[in-house]
Formats: sequence, structure tokens, C-alpha cells
Amino acid sequence: MAQRAVWLISHESGTPLGGIVKFSRRYPTVEKRAKVFNGASYVPVPEDGPFLKALLFELRLLDDEKDFLESRDSCSHINKTSIYGVPVGGEELWPVVAFLKNGMIYACVPLVEQTLSPRPPLISISGISQGFELLFGVQDFLSSGQKTDSELNTKLSQLSDLLLQTCPFGTLLDANLQNSLDSINSASVTHLQKQPAWKTGTYKGKPQVSISITEKVNSMQYDKQEIADTWQVVGVVTCKCDLEGSMPNVTISLSLPTNGSPLQDILVHPCVTSLDSAILTSSSIDAMDDSAFSGPYKFPLTPPLESFNLCYYTSQVPVPPILGFYQVKEEEVQLKITVNLKLHESVKNSFEFCEAHIPFYNRGPITHVEYKASFGQLEVFREKSLLVWIIGQKFPKSMEISLSGTITFGAKNHEKQPFDQICIGGTAYLKLHFRILDYTLTGCYVDQHSVQVFASGKPKISTYRKLISSDYYIWNSKAPAPVTYGSLLLNLSLQDNF
Repeated sequence: MAQRAVWLISHESGTPLGGIVKFSRRYPTVEKRAKVFNGASYVPVPEDGPFLKALLFELRLLDDEKDFLESRDSCSHINKTSIYGVPVGGEELWPVVAFLKNGMIYACVPLVEQTLSPRPPLISISGISQGFELLFGVQDFLSSGQKTDSELNTKLSQLSDLLLQTCPFGTLLDANLQNSLDSINSASVTHLQKQPAWKTGTYKGKPQVSISITEKVNSMQYDKQEIADTWQVVGVVTCKCDLEGSMPNVTISLSLPTNGSPLQDILVHPCVTSLDSAILTSSSIDAMDDSAFSGPYKFPLTPPLESFNLCYYTSQVPVPPILGFYQVKEEEVQLKITVNLKLHESVKNSFEFCEAHIPFYNRGPITHVEYKASFGQLEVFREKSLLVWIIGQKFPKSMEISLSGTITFGAKNHEKQPFDQICIGGTAYLKLHFRILDYTLTGCYVDQHSVQVFASGKPKISTYRKLISSDYYIWNSKAPAPVTYGSLLLNLSLQDNF
């Protein structure tokens, strides 16, 4: 007798999905048992978003779903048991215990310790009666003494710890959650009032929460068959929580759009109190597949006073944001260059700035430049042997731009001209510098309405996003095939150390 997952959903007409998931808990160990017991008939528990929409559809609670559907509304499907089959991803998740009470939907998925095809009789599934007992216990706990939204939020914040005591590993031990809370409070009342040692003070003032997602994209593009182009996104989520009280609780959820790239290699701040195991096990070392965890990524935490990095992550997006081609031909004291850049159609075409820096190492100063640019303007830094192509804030409608030109150099002066051990002969590169506000390449975002704050006062919640280029290089396609740039840097480092 065990539960695979538990949900509390607030039914709110007018919201985008028709409701809000107030609380959810999954039991990975029970889910593994379900996969073994159910065999070929196994249907995985979906993420909160798809489950919310599917359950509201089945309960006929969606604002835009009023038409008659044979599979749901015919007389042969009259439901008298509060046990449903919920369609998710072309399959049906069954059994789902769910009922609506005072605007709150209580739902759980009991473990069935046998195959689901054909469906076994309900009376033979012991987890169903246990599921009802658990949900009724949660309902009694939330409704007892509740008068205001703040009291409800306080009780919702206590559910996670209470279920650890009353329903460990999905097995119900005690349906009386209030008794468990009283025993916890009596045993730890001194601890609850004590200021944590790592928190040097408390905040006094207007409550506010600020969350910023910054993604940096790295890319190495060679335009060579023998060397594969590489790119990767590295992200950091920075938070500042100005909240009163010694131990305020906050839950921050990172979400991805339908076509978003899953987050991997996630490292979290020590203030995070619990974490879904699927978040920690998502690694860039493993091959990506359709079953990769794609959120939402929930982080319950007790924030420090100062600004902190909630988490770091990587992601392997399908394509780099800007595809480039760079070619250099040497003719006596002149160089002929050709640059083609193309902004991918999925990327937001609105930059804070976008520039291409084209350095020329191990040469004399630039004495003359003739060029033709299809877009933007070119600045010449003669003594630095550097060209800067200022693209601006938008690519043209074609999303493609080009630059060609001839550069003439003077005599070398080793004291003034830039020198580089890598860019010798035809080995050369251009480096892109850009920044896009209110955008991330993975699509990762924080919905203000999904941020849960359990503290006095209603805080102002602010969210920000930006994409920044980091090591974004496009190498001369005419140069001899080099080893990767990272390997070159490693070799130089080893030479310096030894």
C-alpha cells in the first residue's frame, strides 16, 4: 500500500490553466516499483503542468471545455467513485483518486501491485483506500481553524515536513496530520524560535524577492568536416530575498517552454532544503533522450539575507544562436577577409549590443582598410591590430549579414603589437560579443505567480532574464585543422607549469 504522487490544486477560473498547483510530492522509490509491477501497462506520473490540465479536463473544470465528449461525458462513464483515468501524452494514467472540496482539488495516484491490463477490480487495490484516507487527512488539516489565505499558506508550507513523518516513502502511517504537527512543535519549539547560526541578523522593511537568470553561451565554430562545432549554455540563477522573520520559507520554480532544452549538471545553494532526485541526476555526460527531466525545477529554501546564487546549470541547446563563417587569405602584406553571420530564427532579434571583434596577432599595425559591410559599421583600432564590426541591436529581416575587406599592415613592432602563441600563420578567429535582455537560450524562466513565499506580508516579486556571449569564437576555415581551442590552452598552461 503506497502512493506514487500527491497533489493539492487550487481551482481558480480565469487563470491560464484553470488552476494552480499549491503542493505536489512524488515518491521515486514507489514509481520504480510501479514500473516493475505494471510492466507493459506502466504509465509514468507526468509533471505538474500536464497533470493539472489533464485532471481539470477530466473533472470538466476547464473554462474553455464545455462541449460534450463521448469518452468522458456519456452515461456509460458516470463516475460514482472519485477514481479517474486521466489522459496524458496519448496514454491514460489510472487510477487517480481526486475530489473537489471548497475550491481545492485533492488528488493522488495509488500504487497498483499488478498489471493494469486488464484493469483489476477497485476493491483489490489496497492503495486506493489508503489514498482516500491520506487525502481526507490532508483536507481535515487544511480546513481546521483556517480563516485567511495566510493561514492556508502557512499550513501548505508545513505539509512537506508533515508528510515526511506521516507518509514516508509514500506509505501512510498516520492520517491525523494535526497530531503530528503538535508533536513536532512540542519537540522543537525552542529550535523554531532560535536564530540560525549562519544568519547574522533579520530583515526589517518592505518584503520583496528578486530573481535573475543569466545564461552564458560558449561556442567554437570551425566550418570543417573533420572538426565538429561545439556550443553549450551555462546558467546561474541569482536571488535576493528581503523577508521579515528569522526563518522565512520560499519556493522558487524554474520552468521551460514545450520546446525548451532540459537543464543539466545542476548545483544548488546550501540553503535549499529539499530537492527532487530527478533534478540532481540529470547530467550532460549521459546521452539525451525524450525521458530527460524537463521541469518544473522546484527549489524550496530558507534564504540568507544577502544576494546568493540559487543554482548553476548547463544545457545542450540544439543550435548556437549565431552561426558564423570566417575566412582569411594572405597575399603578401595584405589579408583578405570574409565574414558571414546568421542569426537563428528561434532567437530573439533584439540585442542590447552585438559586436564582432576581429584581432590580427603577430603582425604590424593596420595601415589601410578597404571593406564592404552589408549591415552595421566597422571601427578600426590600428595600433591594436583590431577590427570591431558593430552590428547594433537587430539583425535585418533576412537574419543574415556579411563583411568582406582587405587589410594592409605595416612593419612589426614587437613591443606594441599584440602577440599570441596560438594565432600563428593562417590560424585566426573572430569573437562575438552580445547581450539579449529578457531572454534565455534554453527558454528557462520564473513565473512570478509560481513563487511561493511563506512569511509575513505580501512581497513584491521581480524576475529578470538575459543571455550573454562568453567564449564565442569563429575560426578561420582556411587555416590548417587545429586541435580544439581548449586543448591549445591546456598545452600552454602545461608548458608554463613545467
